[in-house]
Amino acid sequence: MNSNFNNTLAPSANGRQREVTTGGEEAAAELLLGEFNGVPSLSLSEARLLINAVIDHRQKTNRKMQEGDTLRSTQKWLDEFARFKQKENIEAVERLLAGRAEFEPFERSQL
Repeated sequence: MNSNFNNTLAPSANGRQREVTTGGEEAAAELLLGEFNGVPSLSLSEARLLINAVIDHRQKTNRKMQEGDTLRSTQKWLDEFARFKQKENIEAVERLLAGRAEFEPFERSQL
């Protein structure tokens, strides 16, 4: 067991005692990204836009591309969960968030 976490016992719905870990909540107050701290990241909307642009470019230039299950699954997932679909909206949101110095790049991409 990790000694960094504060564990307490809390009753569960079935009457048995279960261990409650509170360390994760404390860690959430501080962004702990290790070597990736400050590294730019993409939002789901940006990732969707980028992947679709690469696929379109490859199709237009007749470059051979192997479209596997992983790519199709990723596209489907991004189509479902990307909040913004239009390039103009994605750029507008990025401009708004880029001006907010209190957010780390990772936090901006998550918003």
